[in-house]
Amino acid sequence: MKFTNLWGHFFTITIHKFRVMENCFRVGLFKQGLLHDLSKYSWEEFWLGVQYYQGNRSPIAAEREDMGFSKAWLHHKGRNKHHHEYWIDFTTDLSQGLSGHRIPLKYVIEMMMDRIAAARTYKGKAYTDSSPWEYHEYTSPYLVIHPETKALLEKLLFMLKEEGEKQTFAYIRSLLKKGSY
Repeated sequence: MKFTNLWGHFFTITIHKFRVMENCFRVGLFKQGLLHDLSKYSWEEFWLGVQYYQGNRSPIAAEREDMGFSKAWLHHKGRNKHHHEYWIDFTTDLSQGLSGHRIPLKYVIEMMMDRIAAARTYKGKAYTDSSPWEYHEYTSPYLVIHPETKALLEKLLFMLKEEGEKQTFAYIRSLLKKGSY
């Protein structure tokens, strides 16, 4: 392990966290912004992040490639409600197996801010308002997510792509005032 990995990973997750916090604050989600991704600083997640740090993508992907799964991710998704994987559970009809459950609005918005910040962090100067949408299109076939939640997330990501942050964040603020989707 290189000493530069320690600082590189620390700065990467801290920059990401501050970007999410800034955007959450812009739409009025102060608590979500402050508490976002605190588990990344836990020993279970931080140390694996340092070991797999590359600087241009999530260390979770590298750990998954190396180990076949990511212990850091399993820890992270179980503690952070802005990840759709947090909301996967059995249905009341066990014959249907696992499904994505409807995510409360404030966590969908935090998920949106997380995707914007991740794209900005890893794409750097190549980031555009289309970047979060493009990532979603790439991963969408593999998501286990409630249909209403997916529809809202896609609406917001597409709005960001087509209309930009100012319009999208204004729409998000109006949704949050209404309190539902």
